[in-house]
Amino acid sequence: MLVFLIVAYGAMYLFAIRPQQRQQRRRLEMLRELKKGDRVVTGGGLIGWVAAIKDDTIKLKIADRVEVEMEKTAIVRRAGQDS
Repeated sequence: MLVFLIVAYGAMYLFAIRPQQRQQRRRLEMLRELKKGDRVVTGGGLIGWVAAIKDDTIKLKIADRVEVEMEKTAIVRRAGQDS
């Protein structure tokens, strides 16, 4: 019984926990590397260019003379990247 639990935990770690940690690490790295002028996609589907970056917020230019301020965590990925 103990062997089964150890094998089950090992499988769960390899197939669920570890890949999710890797994905989260890549996303945080992407957020740290954001710079002015990058084209990004938000969780709500907005696509725009980074106009300014503060500690926890970002100004996103979505059209001429239209900028919105949002949390950095709302950024899902850089536009033009698959994942």
